[in-house]
Amino acid sequence: MTDIKFSDLGLADPILRALHDRNHETPTPIQARAIPRLLEDIDLLGVAQTGTGKTGAFALPILHVLSRGHGDGKRKHARALILAPTRELAIQIGDEIHAYGKYLHLRHAVIFGGVSQHAQVTKVRRGVDIIIATPGRLLDLKKQGHVTLKQVEHLVLDEADRMLDMGFIHDVRKILAALPKDRQSLLFSATMPAEIVKLSHDMLYEPERIDTAPKAVAVGTIRQSVHFVDTKEKQRLLRNLLADRDMKRVIVFTRTKHRANRVADNLIKAGVGAAAIHGNKSQAARQKALDAFRKGRVRVLVATDIAARGIDVKNITHVINFEMPGDAESYVHRIGRTARAGSKGIALSFCDDREYGKLKDIEKLIGRSVETASGERPQRATANAPHGGRQGKWAGNKSGGGQHGRNLKRRSSRRPTRRVA
Repeated sequence: MTDIKFSDLGLADPILRALHDRNHETPTPIQARAIPRLLEDIDLLGVAQTGTGKTGAFALPILHVLSRGHGDGKRKHARALILAPTRELAIQIGDEIHAYGKYLHLRHAVIFGGVSQHAQVTKVRRGVDIIIATPGRLLDLKKQGHVTLKQVEHLVLDEADRMLDMGFIHDVRKILAALPKDRQSLLFSATMPAEIVKLSHDMLYEPERIDTAPKAVAVGTIRQSVHFVDTKEKQRLLRNLLADRDMKRVIVFTRTKHRANRVADNLIKAGVGAAAIHGNKSQAARQKALDAFRKGRVRVLVATDIAARGIDVKNITHVINFEMPGDAESYVHRIGRTARAGSKGIALSFCDDREYGKLKDIEKLIGRSVETASGERPQRATANAPHGGRQGKWAGNKSGGGQHGRNLKRRSSRRPTRRVA
Protein backbone atom coordinates (compact mmCIF):
# COMPACT_ATOMS: atom_id res chain seq x y z
CA MET A 1 0.00 0.00 0.00
CA THR A 2 2.87 2.39 0.61
CA ASP A 3 3.60 2.69 -3.15
CA ILE A 4 0.07 3.86 -3.97
CA LYS A 5 -0.57 7.55 -4.58
CA PHE A 6 -3.89 9.40 -4.61
CA SER A 7 -3.31 9.95 -8.32
CA ASP A 8 -3.56 6.15 -8.78
CA LEU A 9 -7.07 5.88 -7.31
CA GLY A 10 -9.13 7.35 -10.15
CA LEU A 11 -10.17 10.57 -8.42
CA ALA A 12 -11.14 13.67 -10.40
CA ASP A 13 -8.42 16.24 -11.14
CA PRO A 14 -9.97 19.01 -8.99
CA ILE A 15 -9.86 16.68 -5.99
CA LEU A 16 -6.25 15.77 -6.69
CA ARG A 17 -5.41 19.48 -6.82
CA ALA A 18 -7.00 20.00 -3.41
CA LEU A 19 -5.09 17.05 -1.99
CA HIS A 20 -1.85 18.44 -3.41
CA ASP A 21 -2.55 21.81 -1.79
CA ARG A 22 -2.66 20.02 1.56
CA ASN A 23 0.50 18.00 0.80
CA HIS A 24 -1.56 14.83 0.82
CA GLU A 25 0.04 12.59 -1.77
CA THR A 26 -0.13 9.12 -0.21
CA PRO A 27 -3.41 7.60 1.03
CA THR A 28 -3.66 5.88 4.39
CA PRO A 29 -4.30 2.10 4.29
CA ILE A 30 -8.06 2.49 4.71
CA GLN A 31 -8.17 5.15 2.00
CA ALA A 32 -6.13 3.05 -0.43
CA ARG A 33 -8.44 0.08 0.11
CA ALA A 34 -11.79 1.88 0.33
CA ILE A 35 -11.68 4.60 -2.34
CA PRO A 36 -11.39 2.38 -5.47
CA ARG A 37 -14.15 0.08 -4.22
CA LEU A 38 -16.47 2.93 -3.24
CA LEU A 39 -16.09 4.39 -6.72
CA GLU A 40 -17.63 1.10 -7.90
CA ASP A 41 -20.77 1.82 -5.80
CA ILE A 42 -20.35 -0.98 -3.24
CA ASP A 43 -21.58 -0.72 0.36
CA LEU A 44 -18.88 -0.67 3.03
CA LEU A 45 -18.47 -1.74 6.64
CA GLY A 46 -15.38 -0.02 8.02
CA VAL A 47 -13.97 -1.00 11.41
CA ALA A 48 -11.72 1.96 12.04
CA GLN A 49 -10.79 4.40 14.79
CA THR A 50 -10.18 8.13 14.65
CA GLY A 51 -6.80 8.94 13.11
CA THR A 52 -6.85 6.30 10.36
CA GLY A 53 -7.99 8.68 7.63
CA LYS A 54 -11.54 7.33 7.41
CA THR A 55 -13.07 10.76 6.71
CA GLY A 56 -11.05 10.96 3.52
CA ALA A 57 -11.91 7.34 2.76
CA PHE A 58 -15.61 8.17 2.42
CA ALA A 59 -15.52 11.90 1.55
CA LEU A 60 -13.20 11.69 -1.46
CA PRO A 61 -15.18 9.11 -3.48
CA ILE A 62 -18.49 10.80 -2.64
CA LEU A 63 -17.16 14.14 -3.84
CA HIS A 64 -15.87 12.47 -7.01
CA VAL A 65 -19.22 10.87 -7.83
CA LEU A 66 -21.25 13.97 -7.02
CA SER A 67 -18.98 16.17 -9.14
CA ARG A 68 -19.38 13.88 -12.16
CA GLY A 69 -23.18 13.91 -11.89
CA HIS A 70 -23.60 17.53 -10.87
CA GLY A 71 -25.41 18.75 -13.98
CA ASP A 72 -26.31 22.44 -14.04
CA GLY A 73 -25.65 23.00 -10.34
CA LYS A 74 -29.31 23.84 -9.59
CA ARG A 75 -30.10 20.72 -7.59
CA LYS A 76 -32.13 21.68 -4.54
CA HIS A 77 -31.96 18.65 -2.28
CA ALA A 78 -29.01 16.73 -0.85
CA ARG A 79 -27.66 13.68 -2.66
CA ALA A 80 -25.33 12.66 0.17
CA LEU A 81 -25.99 12.43 3.90
CA ILE A 82 -23.27 11.96 6.53
CA LEU A 83 -24.44 11.26 10.09
CA ALA A 84 -22.10 11.97 13.01
CA PRO A 85 -22.73 11.50 16.75
CA THR A 86 -21.43 14.88 17.96
CA ARG A 87 -21.27 18.50 16.93
CA GLU A 88 -17.47 18.40 17.08
CA LEU A 89 -17.22 15.50 14.66
CA ALA A 90 -19.83 16.97 12.30
CA ILE A 91 -17.88 20.24 12.14
CA GLN A 92 -14.63 18.37 11.57
CA ILE A 93 -16.14 16.38 8.70
CA GLY A 94 -17.57 19.59 7.23
CA ASP A 95 -14.12 21.18 7.32
CA GLU A 96 -12.66 18.19 5.49
CA ILE A 97 -15.41 18.25 2.86
CA HIS A 98 -14.73 21.97 2.33
CA ALA A 99 -10.98 21.39 1.94
CA TYR A 100 -11.27 18.37 -0.37
CA GLY A 101 -13.94 20.04 -2.50
CA LYS A 102 -12.41 23.52 -2.78
CA TYR A 103 -12.18 23.26 -6.60
CA LEU A 104 -15.62 21.68 -7.04
CA HIS A 105 -18.93 23.48 -7.41
CA LEU A 106 -20.59 21.49 -4.64
CA ARG A 107 -22.34 22.84 -1.58
CA HIS A 108 -22.65 21.35 1.87
CA ALA A 109 -24.32 22.19 5.17
CA VAL A 110 -23.42 21.13 8.69
CA ILE A 111 -26.46 20.61 10.92
CA PHE A 112 -26.29 20.12 14.70
CA GLY A 113 -28.19 21.01 17.83
CA GLY A 114 -27.38 23.32 20.70
CA VAL A 115 -27.50 26.45 18.53
CA SER A 116 -30.18 28.39 16.66
CA GLN A 117 -31.38 26.54 13.58
CA HIS A 118 -31.93 29.72 11.53
CA ALA A 119 -28.56 29.81 9.75
CA GLN A 120 -28.69 26.06 9.07
CA VAL A 121 -32.21 26.27 7.62
CA THR A 122 -31.22 29.21 5.42
CA LYS A 123 -28.28 27.32 3.99
CA VAL A 124 -30.32 24.18 3.29
CA ARG A 125 -33.06 26.19 1.56
CA ARG A 126 -30.50 27.62 -0.86
CA GLY A 127 -29.77 24.08 -1.98
CA VAL A 128 -27.00 21.70 -0.92
CA ASP A 129 -25.37 18.60 -2.33
CA ILE A 130 -24.15 17.17 0.99
CA ILE A 131 -25.61 17.33 4.50
CA ILE A 132 -23.43 16.50 7.51
CA ALA A 133 -25.68 16.19 10.54
CA THR A 134 -26.23 14.94 14.05
CA PRO A 135 -29.37 12.76 14.16
CA GLY A 136 -31.53 14.80 16.55
CA ARG A 137 -31.28 18.15 14.77
CA LEU A 138 -31.69 16.48 11.37
CA LEU A 139 -34.96 14.87 12.48
CA ASP A 140 -36.15 18.20 13.89
CA LEU A 141 -35.57 19.98 10.58
CA LYS A 142 -37.13 17.12 8.65
CA LYS A 143 -40.29 17.23 10.79
CA GLN A 144 -40.51 20.98 10.21
CA GLY A 145 -40.29 20.44 6.45
CA HIS A 146 -36.93 22.18 6.02
CA VAL A 147 -35.05 19.04 4.95
CA THR A 148 -36.06 16.28 2.56
CA LEU A 149 -34.08 13.04 2.24
CA LYS A 150 -35.84 11.65 -0.82
CA GLN A 151 -32.93 12.26 -3.19
CA VAL A 152 -30.12 10.88 -1.01
CA GLU A 153 -27.96 8.47 -3.00
CA HIS A 154 -25.02 8.14 -0.57
CA LEU A 155 -25.34 7.56 3.18
CA VAL A 156 -22.49 7.51 5.69
CA LEU A 157 -22.99 6.56 9.33
CA ASP A 158 -19.78 7.56 11.12
CA GLU A 159 -18.72 6.28 14.56
CA ALA A 160 -21.80 4.08 14.88
CA ASP A 161 -20.75 2.70 18.27
CA ARG A 162 -20.68 6.21 19.69
CA MET A 163 -24.18 6.69 18.29
CA LEU A 164 -25.15 3.65 20.34
CA ASP A 165 -23.37 4.93 23.47
CA MET A 166 -25.18 8.26 23.21
CA GLY A 167 -28.62 6.72 22.69
CA PHE A 168 -29.01 7.84 19.06
CA ILE A 169 -29.65 4.48 17.41
CA HIS A 170 -33.44 4.92 17.54
CA ASP A 171 -33.09 8.28 15.76
CA VAL A 172 -30.74 6.70 13.23
CA ARG A 173 -33.31 4.03 12.42
CA LYS A 174 -35.97 6.74 11.90
CA ILE A 175 -33.65 8.45 9.42
CA LEU A 176 -32.92 5.17 7.61
CA ALA A 177 -36.67 4.61 7.18
CA ALA A 178 -36.97 8.00 5.44
CA LEU A 179 -34.20 7.35 2.90
CA PRO A 180 -34.53 5.83 -0.58
CA LYS A 181 -33.92 2.09 -0.53
CA ASP A 182 -31.70 2.35 -3.59
CA ARG A 183 -28.60 4.02 -2.19
CA GLN A 184 -24.94 3.43 -1.40
CA SER A 185 -24.48 2.99 2.36
CA LEU A 186 -21.33 3.13 4.47
CA LEU A 187 -21.06 2.33 8.17
CA PHE A 188 -17.95 3.08 10.21
CA SER A 189 -17.46 1.92 13.78
CA ALA A 190 -14.42 1.48 15.99
CA THR A 191 -16.01 -1.47 17.80
CA MET A 192 -18.78 -3.88 16.83
CA PRO A 193 -21.19 -4.50 19.71
CA ALA A 194 -24.19 -6.71 18.93
CA GLU A 195 -26.57 -3.80 18.25
CA ILE A 196 -24.18 -2.32 15.68
CA VAL A 197 -23.76 -5.73 14.02
CA LYS A 198 -27.54 -5.92 13.67
CA LEU A 199 -27.72 -2.35 12.35
CA SER A 200 -25.10 -3.17 9.73
CA HIS A 201 -27.17 -6.15 8.53
CA ASP A 202 -30.26 -3.95 8.28
CA MET A 203 -28.53 -1.02 6.61
CA LEU A 204 -25.92 -2.46 4.24
CA TYR A 205 -26.27 -4.50 1.03
CA GLU A 206 -23.56 -7.14 0.55
CA PRO A 207 -20.95 -4.84 2.13
CA GLU A 208 -17.22 -5.09 1.79
CA ARG A 209 -15.53 -5.08 5.19
CA ILE A 210 -12.32 -3.14 5.87
CA ASP A 211 -10.69 -3.52 9.28
CA THR A 212 -7.70 -1.36 10.21
CA ALA A 213 -6.57 -3.70 13.03
CA PRO A 214 -6.10 -1.18 15.86
CA LYS A 215 -4.16 -3.50 18.16
CA ALA A 216 -0.82 -2.40 16.65
CA VAL A 217 -1.38 1.07 18.08
CA ALA A 218 -1.60 -0.29 21.60
CA VAL A 219 1.55 -2.35 21.41
CA GLY A 220 3.94 -0.08 19.57
CA THR A 221 4.12 3.32 21.21
CA ILE A 222 2.36 3.19 24.59
CA ARG A 223 3.84 1.95 27.86
CA GLN A 224 1.07 0.03 29.59
CA SER A 225 0.78 -1.14 33.19
CA VAL A 226 -1.95 -2.22 35.59
CA HIS A 227 -2.57 -1.63 39.29
CA PHE A 228 -4.51 -4.45 40.97
CA VAL A 229 -6.59 -2.62 43.55
CA ASP A 230 -9.90 -2.91 45.41
CA THR A 231 -12.67 -0.69 44.08
CA LYS A 232 -12.86 1.31 47.30
CA GLU A 233 -9.14 2.16 47.07
CA LYS A 234 -9.18 3.47 43.49
CA GLN A 235 -9.88 7.09 44.43
CA ARG A 236 -6.95 7.23 46.84
CA LEU A 237 -4.64 5.54 44.32
CA LEU A 238 -5.62 8.08 41.69
CA ARG A 239 -4.88 11.04 43.97
CA ASN A 240 -1.51 9.54 44.93
CA LEU A 241 -0.51 9.01 41.31
CA LEU A 242 -1.51 12.55 40.37
CA ALA A 243 0.93 13.88 42.95
CA ASP A 244 3.54 13.17 40.26
CA ARG A 245 3.86 16.47 38.35
CA ASP A 246 5.06 14.59 35.27
CA MET A 247 1.40 13.77 34.80
CA LYS A 248 0.87 17.06 33.03
CA ARG A 249 -2.20 16.29 30.91
CA VAL A 250 -4.25 13.25 31.91
CA ILE A 251 -7.46 11.60 30.74
CA VAL A 252 -9.19 9.35 33.29
CA PHE A 253 -11.77 6.95 31.84
CA THR A 254 -14.77 5.57 33.70
CA ARG A 255 -17.58 3.29 32.52
CA THR A 256 -20.49 5.40 33.72
CA LYS A 257 -21.50 9.06 33.68
CA HIS A 258 -22.22 9.00 37.42
CA ARG A 259 -18.73 7.69 38.17
CA ALA A 260 -17.13 10.31 35.92
CA ASN A 261 -18.87 13.08 37.89
CA ARG A 262 -17.88 11.55 41.23
CA VAL A 263 -14.21 11.09 40.27
CA ALA A 264 -13.97 14.66 38.95
CA ASP A 265 -15.66 16.09 42.06
CA ASN A 266 -13.30 14.19 44.37
CA LEU A 267 -10.25 15.41 42.47
CA ILE A 268 -11.45 19.01 42.64
CA LYS A 269 -11.95 18.67 46.40
CA ALA A 270 -8.38 17.37 46.65
CA GLY A 271 -7.08 20.46 44.85
CA VAL A 272 -6.56 18.84 41.43
CA GLY A 273 -7.86 20.77 38.43
CA ALA A 274 -10.38 18.44 36.79
CA ALA A 275 -13.48 18.43 34.60
CA ALA A 276 -15.90 15.70 33.53
CA ILE A 277 -17.22 15.03 30.02
CA HIS A 278 -19.94 12.54 29.11
CA GLY A 279 -23.21 12.14 27.23
CA ASN A 280 -25.41 13.79 29.86
CA LYS A 281 -23.46 17.03 29.64
CA SER A 282 -24.84 19.72 27.36
CA GLN A 283 -22.96 20.52 24.18
CA ALA A 284 -21.82 23.82 25.69
CA ALA A 285 -20.60 22.10 28.88
CA ARG A 286 -18.67 19.47 26.92
CA GLN A 287 -17.02 22.12 24.76
CA LYS A 288 -16.14 24.21 27.80
CA ALA A 289 -14.51 21.21 29.52
CA LEU A 290 -12.57 20.30 26.37
CA ASP A 291 -11.34 23.87 25.89
CA ALA A 292 -10.21 24.07 29.52
CA PHE A 293 -8.33 20.78 29.13
CA ARG A 294 -6.81 21.72 25.78
CA LYS A 295 -5.61 25.09 27.07
CA GLY A 296 -4.21 23.67 30.31
CA ARG A 297 -6.67 25.30 32.68
CA VAL A 298 -7.51 21.85 34.03
CA ARG A 299 -4.97 19.08 34.27
CA VAL A 300 -7.33 16.08 34.31
CA LEU A 301 -10.28 15.29 32.07
CA VAL A 302 -12.56 12.54 33.37
CA ALA A 303 -14.47 10.91 30.53
CA THR A 304 -16.72 8.02 29.61
CA ASP A 305 -16.15 6.04 26.43
CA ILE A 306 -18.13 8.62 24.46
CA ALA A 307 -14.86 10.60 24.49
CA ALA A 308 -12.46 7.78 23.73
CA ARG A 309 -12.46 8.51 20.00
CA GLY A 310 -13.76 12.07 20.08
CA ILE A 311 -10.91 13.84 21.86
CA ASP A 312 -8.01 14.98 19.74
CA VAL A 313 -5.80 16.96 22.15
CA LYS A 314 -2.05 17.22 21.72
CA ASN A 315 0.49 16.18 24.33
CA ILE A 316 -1.69 13.98 26.52
CA THR A 317 0.93 12.43 28.80
CA HIS A 318 -1.15 9.75 30.53
CA VAL A 319 -4.37 7.81 30.16
CA ILE A 320 -5.78 6.17 33.29
CA ASN A 321 -8.47 3.52 33.12
CA PHE A 322 -10.17 4.12 36.48
CA GLU A 323 -12.50 1.29 35.49
CA MET A 324 -11.76 -1.35 32.88
CA PRO A 325 -13.80 -0.78 29.70
CA GLY A 326 -16.72 -2.95 28.67
CA ASP A 327 -14.84 -4.49 25.72
CA ALA A 328 -11.24 -4.97 24.71
CA GLU A 329 -11.42 -2.77 21.61
CA SER A 330 -12.51 0.20 23.72
CA TYR A 331 -9.32 -0.18 25.74
CA VAL A 332 -7.28 0.34 22.59
CA HIS A 333 -9.21 3.47 21.69
CA ARG A 334 -8.96 4.86 25.21
CA ILE A 335 -5.22 4.52 25.48
CA GLY A 336 -4.82 5.79 21.91
CA ARG A 337 -5.63 9.30 23.20
CA THR A 338 -1.97 9.42 24.26
CA ALA A 339 0.84 8.67 21.79
CA ARG A 340 -0.79 10.76 19.06
CA ALA A 341 1.06 11.52 15.83
CA GLY A 342 3.78 8.99 16.54
CA SER A 343 4.70 10.24 20.02
CA LYS A 344 5.02 7.96 23.04
CA GLY A 345 2.59 7.75 25.93
CA ILE A 346 1.76 6.02 29.19
CA ALA A 347 -1.43 4.12 30.02
CA LEU A 348 -2.32 2.96 33.53
CA SER A 349 -5.25 0.72 34.44
CA PHE A 350 -6.97 0.08 37.78
CA CYS A 351 -8.28 -3.48 37.95
CA ASP A 352 -10.24 -5.11 40.77
CA ASP A 353 -11.01 -8.82 41.03
CA ARG A 354 -14.33 -8.46 39.23
CA GLU A 355 -12.69 -6.78 36.23
CA TYR A 356 -9.92 -9.31 35.75
CA GLY A 357 -11.76 -11.13 32.95
CA LYS A 358 -11.82 -7.88 31.00
CA LEU A 359 -8.07 -7.48 31.45
CA LYS A 360 -7.54 -10.99 30.09
CA ASP A 361 -9.64 -10.11 27.03
CA ILE A 362 -7.49 -7.01 26.49
CA GLU A 363 -4.26 -9.01 26.76
CA LYS A 364 -5.58 -11.49 24.23
CA LEU A 365 -6.42 -8.68 21.80
CA ILE A 366 -3.07 -6.89 22.06
CA GLY A 367 -1.09 -10.15 22.12
CA ARG A 368 0.85 -9.59 25.36
CA SER A 369 0.51 -9.34 29.11
CA VAL A 370 0.17 -5.90 30.66
CA GLU A 371 2.95 -5.16 33.14
CA THR A 372 1.93 -5.19 36.82
CA ALA A 373 2.61 -1.83 38.49
CA SER A 374 1.26 -2.67 41.96
CA GLY A 375 -0.86 -5.27 43.74
CA GLU A 376 -1.11 -8.94 42.90
CA ARG A 377 -2.61 -10.45 39.78
CA PRO A 378 -5.61 -12.67 40.64
CA GLN A 379 -5.33 -16.33 39.84
CA ARG A 380 -8.56 -16.13 37.87
CA ALA A 381 -11.54 -13.86 37.29
CA THR A 382 -14.24 -13.83 39.96
CA ALA A 383 -16.91 -16.31 38.89
CA ASN A 384 -19.89 -14.04 39.46
CA ALA A 385 -18.20 -10.87 38.21
CA PRO A 386 -20.62 -8.44 36.57
CA HIS A 387 -17.82 -7.17 34.32
CA GLY A 388 -15.49 -10.16 34.19
CA GLY A 389 -17.26 -12.57 31.88
CA ARG A 390 -16.19 -13.09 28.30
CA GLN A 391 -18.38 -12.46 25.33
CA GLY A 392 -17.61 -13.35 21.76
CA LYS A 393 -16.18 -10.45 19.79
CA TRP A 394 -18.86 -10.90 17.16
CA ALA A 395 -21.75 -11.71 19.47
CA GLY A 396 -24.93 -10.98 17.63
CA ASN A 397 -23.62 -11.84 14.17
CA LYS A 398 -26.52 -14.19 13.62
CA SER A 399 -29.13 -11.68 14.62
CA GLY A 400 -29.41 -9.95 11.26
CA GLY A 401 -29.67 -12.98 8.99
CA GLY A 402 -33.38 -12.73 8.30
CA GLN A 403 -33.28 -8.99 7.71
CA HIS A 404 -30.27 -9.33 5.46
CA GLY A 405 -32.21 -11.82 3.36
CA ARG A 406 -34.99 -9.27 2.99
CA ASN A 407 -32.38 -6.67 1.99
CA LEU A 408 -31.23 -8.90 -0.86
CA LYS A 409 -34.76 -8.89 -2.26
CA ARG A 410 -35.32 -5.24 -1.48
CA ARG A 411 -32.22 -3.99 -3.27
CA SER A 412 -31.84 -6.46 -6.12
CA SER A 413 -32.78 -3.69 -8.56
CA ARG A 414 -29.98 -1.24 -7.73
CA ARG A 415 -29.38 1.14 -10.59
CA PRO A 416 -26.25 0.04 -12.51
CA THR A 417 -26.10 3.47 -14.13
CA ARG A 418 -24.91 5.02 -10.84
CA ARG A 419 -21.61 3.22 -11.07
CA VAL A 420 -18.86 5.74 -11.84
CA ALA A 421 -15.35 4.72 -12.77
